[in-house]
Amino acid sequence: MPEIVAEPVVVTPAEPQNQTEVFAVHGADPEVLAYAMAKYSRSALSMKESLKEISSQRAEQFLNTFYFQYGHRSIADLAHIAFAIERLSLLAAISLVDEQRWDGQERSTRYQNFKKSGWYMPDFGADRSAAQLYRTSVEGLFTAYHELAEGMFESLTKQVAKPSEMKQESYDRTLRARAFDVARYLLPLATNTSLGQIVNARTLETQVSRLLSSPHAEIRQLGERLRGAATGPAWNVHAEELGKLQQEVAALDPALGAKAEALLMREVKTAPTLVKYAAQNNYEIETKRELAQAVADLMKDEAIAPAPVVDLVERKESLEGEIAATLLYGASHYSYRQLRDAVSSLNEARINEVIALGTRHRGRHDELLREFSAGQNLRFDILMDIGGFRDMHRHRRCVQIIQRYTTAHGYDIPEGVSEAGLQPLYESAVQAAHDAHDKLGTDSADYILPLGTRMRALFKMDFAEAVYISELRSQPQGHFSYRRVAWKMYEAVKKQHPALAQHFRVTDVNEPVDMLKR
Repeated sequence: MPEIVAEPVVVTPAEPQNQTEVFAVHGADPEVLAYAMAKYSRSALSMKESLKEISSQRAEQFLNTFYFQYGHRSIADLAHIAFAIERLSLLAAISLVDEQRWDGQERSTRYQNFKKSGWYMPDFGADRSAAQLYRTSVEGLFTAYHELAEGMFESLTKQVAKPSEMKQESYDRTLRARAFDVARYLLPLATNTSLGQIVNARTLETQVSRLLSSPHAEIRQLGERLRGAATGPAWNVHAEELGKLQQEVAALDPALGAKAEALLMREVKTAPTLVKYAAQNNYEIETKRELAQAVADLMKDEAIAPAPVVDLVERKESLEGEIAATLLYGASHYSYRQLRDAVSSLNEARINEVIALGTRHRGRHDELLREFSAGQNLRFDILMDIGGFRDMHRHRRCVQIIQRYTTAHGYDIPEGVSEAGLQPLYESAVQAAHDAHDKLGTDSADYILPLGTRMRALFKMDFAEAVYISELRSQPQGHFSYRRVAWKMYEAVKKQHPALAQHFRVTDVNEPVDMLKR
């Protein structure tokens, strides 16, 4: 039998296709779009072809398999969802935005009068005296806020002359904004605000889980409402016009109207699959509880040491020591330097025991606590007013470890209050609120704290981020509180790394500022 010789296989090379196409995608449900994008790794179909063949049901089936069973969590990064969150407290807003991958905007306490915004009232149950003390404290702060804003505006009009070319309306608006800069220090954390956010589904899932783990009832309810908004029907901005159009079509052709109704009036659920299983994070809850006990055992009621507004803590400890100190920092009110020094006195085995507390309750799908983000060369321990911190909080390229609220660090007095003769009014209002907070002694008492109250947060970052924050936040149009912090960050780097100071383009906050140029 003759030998069979196989014919050589000729592979035709692909033709050159120098035809890059770029187009924006509009109208696809977030989860359907996420599925379509995920298909790039598993299919040669174009985006247009994928979207034409994908239904919401198929997207749900795919996500149930690859997201929940196989753990391909990056798929959720592709589904972006817009939310409006209205009439939540400032305290809840701080917690809501505490995500490293977050985009949004909130009502500004610098440019708006919050006197009529309303405020959050916790449930005190049968404890009427506690409820009355809370109500009296919040109302007292709002009264003082109004008096301080009016008093500062009157004082500023006497200090700053209106240029002849400036309209009265612009002059008044500018000085009002400056007056609100000062008066906002008296706004309690109970004050209502509103914000909008655009987040991907993975961030939303971790956000909801974190909110559901809060000791504050309002924040837990916020987590439930976010989950409900993501898994339930979304509000359609064009619903009214589409409804009218569908009715007009149906009047002309009932059969076509039915088709139009199915397409135009269908309910859109932005993340019915990706967020449905979000629940409280027991890993975080149990770990925080055990770390708080570990701090108490280590520090043994040691007094909180005095600390500057900005402390750039030089690196002396090992990576293990940094992780242990950071874990304890988030569960205490001590400075990072004080905890770092206390941890450095421990032996290796004891340090490793503290680190082990941070992972003991970690579940299969739990990401490590933020405190494990260690190794950055620049660690700024910042002690500043809550209002100013909220602006610093927006910097997402750094790791932020935020301590719980307390009256232990006292409060700041805003610029201009003393000169306007309003310091007695201000200090009386803040002190009364702090006294009421300590008397109540519950999580709900945190809502009474005014924004002038000092809080502590650890900011870990690289050099580029330190330059960015110092340059941006020291600019003349900024708030005097965070301008001071940004300047001190620059000075701290200059002291420890003098050769690098030349690369900062900061604005000297000690130079006078024209109040009419904002």
